[in-house]
Amino acid sequence: MSINVRSRHLEGAEVAWFAPLCNGDDEFLSRHDFRYKSNWSNTSNVLLTTDRLGYRNILCPSSYQVGQDVWTFASAVAPLTQQINILTAIRCGELHPPMLARSIATLDHILRGRLTINIISSNMPGEELESAARYQRSREVIEILKQCWTQDHIDFKGEFYNIQLPTTEPVKPYQQNGGPLLYFGGYSPPGVDLCAEHCDVYLMWPETEDKLQQLMQNMSDKAAGYDREVDFGLRVHVIVRETEAEARAAARRLMTYVDDQRGEEIRLRAQDGKSYGVSRQTAVREQADDEGFVEDHLWTGIGRARSGCGAAIVGDPDQVLAKIQRYVDMGIRAFIFSGYPHLDECNLFGRYVLPRIKTFSMPVVQGRQPMGMPGTPLGAGARG
Repeated sequence: MSINVRSRHLEGAEVAWFAPLCNGDDEFLSRHDFRYKSNWSNTSNVLLTTDRLGYRNILCPSSYQVGQDVWTFASAVAPLTQQINILTAIRCGELHPPMLARSIATLDHILRGRLTINIISSNMPGEELESAARYQRSREVIEILKQCWTQDHIDFKGEFYNIQLPTTEPVKPYQQNGGPLLYFGGYSPPGVDLCAEHCDVYLMWPETEDKLQQLMQNMSDKAAGYDREVDFGLRVHVIVRETEAEARAAARRLMTYVDDQRGEEIRLRAQDGKSYGVSRQTAVREQADDEGFVEDHLWTGIGRARSGCGAAIVGDPDQVLAKIQRYVDMGIRAFIFSGYPHLDECNLFGRYVLPRIKTFSMPVVQGRQPMGMPGTPLGAGARG
């Protein structure tokens, strides 16, 4: 069977960056420098720089351990932005779903329809729900959100929520035809099924191209079972320099102070540090060569000292662009890049690579253009 991609008829991609709300933004991994502390000044500077440079979206993550509150941050920075979408992470179960629906709708109005949502299904601190239960809770949250946004009354009874409640006009989001797009990352069967039924963009962490194609085929088949198609995204780090030698040297320098013990402590402290997705990143790292490369220009060394996304595209501008184009040819249409330090690397990528990519906004592609708003034409926004 072929991989069905919702935006397959378009060239280019949605190119996004990462807002370091949860600390971890440093010159050297595992060696924290107060200059890069997660605070309003540093993180808003990263976000507003990406807006100015022409990135189309930016992921604002959520963490219990460190950093800033994602909702407060996103609400404060939203009026300062000009064109960028904001991909705001929500941890399902953290807020009562009707209140969450109201928060999302309010932020969507502040952004005038430039809000996208990243669905998170990990456990709360002290909680030990199995995978199937966590994704069932997320499914119920999503279904309640959609009722809030499209109906005048919530009528829901599930395993986690039993709600009978009228909804009013203020709870409706600015995006009138379905609300903000839902981005989702998960690998277990219950998670894949949830995305296939309800979400719009399936986010993957970096693996070899054949493994990514297998994930995409599986998701495509599952979505077809619900008479749906989804788009595919890749969350990956990047290290780009004028020459390949300089890029590889920058990768080695980033790991100057990392040892195996410290790296393991960093990986396991995250709330999802023992998830199936993290174990897949470990498996990719174990397949790499002595320098950490698992295939051309995909370097896994970065995963030694962070949980979650554990690999980076490393090379000169032509090599990085060619690698991205290979992913686009596979059917990947959304990219969330990051680097260390985040401000420096987003400037380098914005100088060497971004102007050469034809970019678009995923909400526009998927028909979520806010009503009454002049829109970016499909596939528009090519830079250079």
